[in-house]
Amino acid sequence: MFLTGVVLHAILFLACLLVPWERLEPHASLAIPILDLLALCFTRNGAFGVIPGLTVLSVFPVIWLAASGMLSKTSLILSFAGPFLIALPTLLARLPTPTASDISSVVLFPLMMFAVALSIRLAGSYARLQERRVRHRDRVLRQLLAASRERENLLQTILDTIDVGIVAVDSKGETLLVNNQQKAFLGLADPTGNAQAGGEQLIFGQDRRTPLPPEKDPVKRALQGETYSDYLVWFGAGTEQRAMSTAARGMKNDVDGGFGGAVVFFRDQTDVVNALAAKDELVANVSHEFGSPLTAILGNLDIVMRGAPELEAGARRGLEVAERNAERLRVLVQDLLSSAASVESVQLRPTDLAGLVENSLGSARAQADAANVDLVADVPAPLWADADPLRLGQALDNLVSNAIKYSPGGGLVSVRATRDDGWVRLEVQDTGMGMTEDEAARIFNRFFRTAAARQAAIPGVGLGLSITKSIVERHGGSITCSSRPGKGSTFTVALPAGPSGNPGPRPPAFN
Repeated sequence: MFLTGVVLHAILFLACLLVPWERLEPHASLAIPILDLLALCFTRNGAFGVIPGLTVLSVFPVIWLAASGMLSKTSLILSFAGPFLIALPTLLARLPTPTASDISSVVLFPLMMFAVALSIRLAGSYARLQERRVRHRDRVLRQLLAASRERENLLQTILDTIDVGIVAVDSKGETLLVNNQQKAFLGLADPTGNAQAGGEQLIFGQDRRTPLPPEKDPVKRALQGETYSDYLVWFGAGTEQRAMSTAARGMKNDVDGGFGGAVVFFRDQTDVVNALAAKDELVANVSHEFGSPLTAILGNLDIVMRGAPELEAGARRGLEVAERNAERLRVLVQDLLSSAASVESVQLRPTDLAGLVENSLGSARAQADAANVDLVADVPAPLWADADPLRLGQALDNLVSNAIKYSPGGGLVSVRATRDDGWVRLEVQDTGMGMTEDEAARIFNRFFRTAAARQAAIPGVGLGLSITKSIVERHGGSITCSSRPGKGSTFTVALPAGPSGNPGPRPPAFN
């Protein structure tokens, strides 16, 4: 029996080596562990008196059957029946007085092999379940990846189709996205490609000549957390120079809601800027041509009225009406000329804003006394900033004059100034008629006048605040208005402080 078992083991070993099992049915290879149990039966019972522990070798075919994943019920039955049949002949030979070892070999060992097979089967089932889950997740991830790439291609196609340059940067300033239009714009600003090696880009301020300081670069401003729109810069030089209207919006971090980067938009507005410049030039030329005839008309009316005191009352009233309307037309022409001149570049130099406020209030004192309006100033002296004193003085004069003019019932006009966070803030506040929220949003539009101002017949054409806004923006600042009907208005001007204080992320409001 022992030799038969050895020969059978040798035959099975050669079969494992020589038979092309991969070409046969998957279940065919299970003949090896089944026949191996039969060979072990011969080997164990043939050498039981010499090597009684050969039954333990049945663990190998049991593991093979259990780990195969096939014939689950059959493999479990064979895992118990195989060791049982291997040990049964010895038990039968010892009857009627079997030993405890014989009984345990027939009962306990087959149960142990069954437990091993069951454990392997459960572990295999769990492993296959996990494998299916992994494959399912892998399939889902592949689908999501394909969908993500498709959306990315769609987004990139859309971004490359529009005529707006787009740059997305993270909180560290690393570029996340640049569309083709922006690459073309950057080609204007850096035609030689020296910017990558630390060279300067051809980016200029609104005067088209002064290089834009690094802290005023649109992307740098966005990285400081600033949100802005309609910020005009010029790219390139010579005849290829283009006007870019820029805007920036911040992105929030998904983790803590903090600053996660920004998206900056660049739009070519050269044609619009040139059209506006041509319009302003036309207005200036026409207004200038109106000036000389109006001066002659007013001069001759004054001569007639002074040189002919005996004029009839009716004739004098007619001349006074003509003089009043000619004077009104002269003021309109002067405002149009100022509006056209406001587009010129400002000449920045260290300026004491306290002195400008004092001069502005001094010039408006007579107008305030006539309107029964008190003037109050709260400005620290000196208050230095880089500004054009002529243009900024004109803007202050407009704000103070408007505050007095739109307080027809008397009241108080106060001017305050302060400096912090790299910004200088000027506030002109009145206690006059005020305006609605919608009117306050449109107050800086050219020729816009509130309904209350028209009903009260307050003189003006609606150009002063438009001129003021243009001057302030030429300084790199901003102007806002807050007002309520019957509660007065507050105009706040925020200007970069200049070399003595770098501008912060955004102009803070008064408390």
